[in-house]
Amino acid sequence: MRNSKWLILVIAVLTVLSGCSKHSMGFKLKPELNGKYDTATYDFIYTEAIKQKLLGNSGDAVSLFEKCIEMNPKSDAAYFQIAQIMLSHGDISTGKKFALKAFENDERNIWYLSLLASIYYQEKNLDSALIYYERIVKYFPDRDEIKLTLGSIYSEKGDSKKAAETYSYLESKYGLNENIAMAQIKNLINEGNFKAAEEKINILIKESPNEMLYNGILAEIYRSQGENEKALDVYNKLVDIDASDPQTLLSIGDFLLETKNFNELFTVLNTIILNEKIQKEEKISLMAKCIENDSLMSSRGNEFELVLRIMEATYKGDPIVNLLRPEYYIKIGKKNISISRLEELITESPENYYAWEKLLLLYSETGDYEKLFIKGSECATKFNRSYIAKILYASAANELGKYDIALEEIRKAKILAGDQNELLIQALSIEADIYYRKKDYSKSFSTFREALKLNPSDLTILNNYSYFLAERNENLEEAEKMIKIVIDQEKDNKTFLDTYAWVLYKRGKFKEASKVMEEIMKEGEDDADWFEHYGFIMKGLKRCDTAIIYWNRAIYVDNKRQYLIKEIESCSKR
Repeated sequence: MRNSKWLILVIAVLTVLSGCSKHSMGFKLKPELNGKYDTATYDFIYTEAIKQKLLGNSGDAVSLFEKCIEMNPKSDAAYFQIAQIMLSHGDISTGKKFALKAFENDERNIWYLSLLASIYYQEKNLDSALIYYERIVKYFPDRDEIKLTLGSIYSEKGDSKKAAETYSYLESKYGLNENIAMAQIKNLINEGNFKAAEEKINILIKESPNEMLYNGILAEIYRSQGENEKALDVYNKLVDIDASDPQTLLSIGDFLLETKNFNELFTVLNTIILNEKIQKEEKISLMAKCIENDSLMSSRGNEFELVLRIMEATYKGDPIVNLLRPEYYIKIGKKNISISRLEELITESPENYYAWEKLLLLYSETGDYEKLFIKGSECATKFNRSYIAKILYASAANELGKYDIALEEIRKAKILAGDQNELLIQALSIEADIYYRKKDYSKSFSTFREALKLNPSDLTILNNYSYFLAERNENLEEAEKMIKIVIDQEKDNKTFLDTYAWVLYKRGKFKEASKVMEEIMKEGEDDADWFEHYGFIMKGLKRCDTAIIYWNRAIYVDNKRQYLIKEIESCSKR
């Protein structure tokens, strides 16, 4: 099948420029400057920098280009060369900074404009990308390949009218070639004009009736319109053309899954698994979609498990393929079987980190902290650069009252987090909880404040800090302010609403607290925390009979809450 593209999205600027000399790119070898500098020395240093760049000595090249900039701060060419080097090393931020400096010194240079446009496109900053692509078209109106790129961005931004105008101009100039037609079809599909897209793709099919790509797109258009019979006819045609074509098989698999044609799906799935032309990752992706399909799992789960076993045999020992069956067991509500399978996997393949991680997460979800502690210790030692392993091990230690171990693992986790604030905040949240359980309340609250310095609007930290302040009857006004920030962002989160009600109760706002709790509990879920809190709120409203009912329900859901018996006895005497 021809490997055509939907759109020409980004000009291959870096590839083109890497082979150009500074003369061919139109750079000023001796940029004008108000001050004076030794142009001969500048030329020598610049030439040597280019040489080092071409030899792959990036560090030396950058140092030399920086010397050029010291001599002439308006050396757009030197800025541009550094930008290229930084981008080739994946440092987009620094690369963009130097590309902007080059542009500032020569705003009509097509290479600078193209580079900035492609950088912004990679960053998904379509508005900025458009600005630079539109400038290129303005300054270089004959660059029609840029207009095709512009059309694709207009379409991506939802401006189908501008995109259509751009494509119409290109079609009138060059005729309906594949690139233009495919861009038009994509734009028509984006705006939901499937009939026009169908007409356009049929023009291409008329010229090339057996082209797999065109027929595949037609089938997708039919699917989008709900014309499944027509789509199936096209897929059957594709099978007749080439029954082993990877894209055809994957598309048919998606189609059969979507239309719940499970009988044919299982035949196709086995064909896909055994097809060596199809990438393993694409097979995994399709299997994952199957696992997410509730209808398939509920009606044909046992058959699908057999498919997964065939895939395991095809990719024997593959760490990702082996995770599919545990995911399937979780989907059908058999976490215990998933755990058993993962335990087998880490025994068979101790280096399969993914199996370890999934196993630890399941221990945590099921509340098996004993196993989480034992296996967490092993995993955190074996994979000592794993942040997640240390966090989960610390959590287990915390739950089991092994606070010193928990704090040590959190210390290591914070080192591994580095400057990633999100990970640091997660670690600090657990650390604050550990100190609270140790009854070191001062250290707990200072840790929460440390986390809030990293992100003052982190909802989890604000919620937990508010709750613990309420538990300690400290700074209740501050606690209410913090939890209100959370509730404004997450009005339907019952965990956060429970904290809000508890803070209101601690502030003596019993009626407000009762309204919040009643809203939380109206769906009839059994939650011991909610029942306990509502009991105390009812006691605050002097409704002891109701309080006793809910405290008894809390004990029934969680037998560890025997301390509520004293509250029940106390309330009974009133």
